[in-house]
Amino acid sequence: MPANDGVKLELDDIQSGALHGRPSPYVGAYLLLRIDDRADGRELVRRLVAVVDSGRPSADPAHDAWITVGFTYRGLEALGVPQPSLDSFAPEFREGMAARATHLGDVGESSPEHWEQPLGTPDVHIAIAVLSPDLSRLEAVTEKARRAHQELNGISVLWRQDCYQLPTGRTSFGFKDGISQPAVEGSGQPASNPHERPLKAGEIILGYPDETGELPAMPTPDILGRNGTYVVLRKLHTKVAAYRQYLRAKAATREEEALLGAKMVGRWQGGAPLPLSPDRDDPELGGDPQRNNNFLYGDDPRGFKCPVGAHARRANPRDALDSDGSVNVRLHRMIRRGTSYGPELPDGVLEDDGKDRGIIFVFVGAHIKRQFEFVKTQWLNDGIFIGAPSEADPLVGTGDGTTSFTIPQRPIRRRLHDLPPFVTTRGGEYFFAPSLSAMRWLAELP
Repeated sequence: MPANDGVKLELDDIQSGALHGRPSPYVGAYLLLRIDDRADGRELVRRLVAVVDSGRPSADPAHDAWITVGFTYRGLEALGVPQPSLDSFAPEFREGMAARATHLGDVGESSPEHWEQPLGTPDVHIAIAVLSPDLSRLEAVTEKARRAHQELNGISVLWRQDCYQLPTGRTSFGFKDGISQPAVEGSGQPASNPHERPLKAGEIILGYPDETGELPAMPTPDILGRNGTYVVLRKLHTKVAAYRQYLRAKAATREEEALLGAKMVGRWQGGAPLPLSPDRDDPELGGDPQRNNNFLYGDDPRGFKCPVGAHARRANPRDALDSDGSVNVRLHRMIRRGTSYGPELPDGVLEDDGKDRGIIFVFVGAHIKRQFEFVKTQWLNDGIFIGAPSEADPLVGTGDGTTSFTIPQRPIRRRLHDLPPFVTTRGGEYFFAPSLSAMRWLAELP
């Protein structure tokens, strides 16, 4: 479906990273900075305006590489944003991710006390994301970012995480990623699912009506909030060896291993969705962008094709909740970006090699609480909405070794018990990605 249904997004004012998906293949880097001097902080913002691309579509291949900039609450405070404006931001953004860790299920090994420094600390003020199709263009764009903070003694680079697409083109767990994204009205980006009409622009970009028909609350003054969006960044360590060991212990053959993995994720490793290919992998289907997201769940209410507790179905139930009318799934849709970091664990290896690998998860949306936090707490960490209160997402839920996962099948369902945690949170933060005009406003604060 077209993504230009009447609304006119001010694309020249919106950061490109808010609307454009990452290239494939890709290389990238995430930088976290601290502002120690307010004047240098504003000068950095002024310089960054010149290197941040807008959301206007371009046929120039050079625009496949771009910089996106976000600020934490503490970062905006360090820049000298007036207190009434700071108070107008969403409460969860003001609190920060570490303060909401228990609510998010970041406990135990994933709790902030174990996070990688400086993630989750008040020192994190600015995030700069740089993504590109290849290393040469990445270095060119990264050099622009480096020059922006060069010779500014009041700016400190605290953290850098490099990322790149694995040679397989898949995640560290071995699954094709980045298939399903919603379209946004006015963005010019087409929908990946022809059954899903584009989201109202206000679900992703502030200053436009959202799915409720209302204008979402946004920071004040208007120049600061309009055309901006919230960004969630999380570093997620994946325990690939533990995942493989669990499947090996529960399966009699390699074919059964692949099937159990597909049931847990909701797709085969090559990207073929279970609703379209429930019994066997179909690499041709998985690699066809015209077909690999062209499905719904409504004709599979009990999950015989795709379990209702599978990761992909939990993260986006599509039409599966339409029958009871209690939840409007469109209010919880969001743009998700995922990039891999660390080396892949060679195929067939079952022992952990001690290397850090995983996913940098990025959320983009206008509502941190009812989009990211709702999906994380209500759909991924809990099983009440699918009628299984004791079950969490089998891949990214808050598994503690006691949860289970049900696979409906005839004549008797199968239940996998004692799922260990396969993903550990290494840290993260909530950011606000302002418009280009808002960045100029920040740079010129009195």
